[in-house]
Amino acid sequence: MHPAPTALLAGHPVDLDAWRSWWDQLEHRTLGPADSDRAQAAALLASLSTRLPEPATLTALARSLTERAPHPGPAHPGSVNIVGTGGGPATFNLSTAAALTAAAIGIPVVKSGSRAYTSAAGSVDLLERLGITLTSSHAATADHLARHGIAFTGPHVYPPALTRLARTLYPLTLKPFGAFLNTLGPLLATVPVTAQLTGTATTAALTALRHLAPHTPGRTVWLAHNNAGADELLPFADNTLHTPHGAIHLPAGSVAPATGTLTDLAPHPHDLTGHFLTALAGQGGETATHTIALNAAALALASGRHTRWHTAYAQALDALADGTPRSLAERLRAGTRQVAGV
Repeated sequence: MHPAPTALLAGHPVDLDAWRSWWDQLEHRTLGPADSDRAQAAALLASLSTRLPEPATLTALARSLTERAPHPGPAHPGSVNIVGTGGGPATFNLSTAAALTAAAIGIPVVKSGSRAYTSAAGSVDLLERLGITLTSSHAATADHLARHGIAFTGPHVYPPALTRLARTLYPLTLKPFGAFLNTLGPLLATVPVTAQLTGTATTAALTALRHLAPHTPGRTVWLAHNNAGADELLPFADNTLHTPHGAIHLPAGSVAPATGTLTDLAPHPHDLTGHFLTALAGQGGETATHTIALNAAALALASGRHTRWHTAYAQALDALADGTPRSLAERLRAGTRQVAGV
């Protein structure tokens, strides 16, 4: 077995050179026979998805991946990404709703995401059902952002080594890969933004990403966590944002009314797109509306285009009341149909 997974399984540190060697051999399929490659990849991911390694190993792992990804070019000024780690209570696609709402109030958004591995639908699954196209290159991302004020990135933002890792696992289950991608993927994606808001559902994910955030090139990272264990800001929970300038505490009710429960934010698997579009028009219930607006306000502040929570929150509420985020989503859907010639 390669030294990297061997050391990881034994709980020993893995340095940058060892990780580089692992990815090189995986790329050139020189780890051993196909069954050996698959077994080593499965063992490595099982370890990473069960217990994240100590900070130095984790930082070396992240660097070994991001240095292999194509550079996205300069960040779009004042732009922001929102993406969570998953793994918390089941909610509908709040981060995608917040992204569209933030874009509707003039915040440039370049949003990354992934498919669902344990939940009803990830952001990519939702966008696919809505008929909204993901960008296929950094140039396409820039074009979408210029035309619409928002772009949803495709898998090109992730290090290609991750795709090879997933293919090596086939036909084994991808759940360990999904757990790994959900936890570390938000900081592995090369997204051309100046800031990023990432929600963390568990203390383990928060601890890991707090170590990685200062080493994430090209953007400042805000990490959100709350006492409800959700990977989004919740108006009825006590939230904390860990930023490069210190912690921001948002107690329940400090920005949005502290009413409602997680039940009000539950996904609607039998009406995924209908419920989502209804929420974008401010008609998904008060709790959903306040939650979307709160997260959109966080994007506005992270981008640097707003400095006051209540002002940004009120503007997001007004946009939802006007249905502007839904109109934006419908324009994106229509644009996809026109390109397809439908």
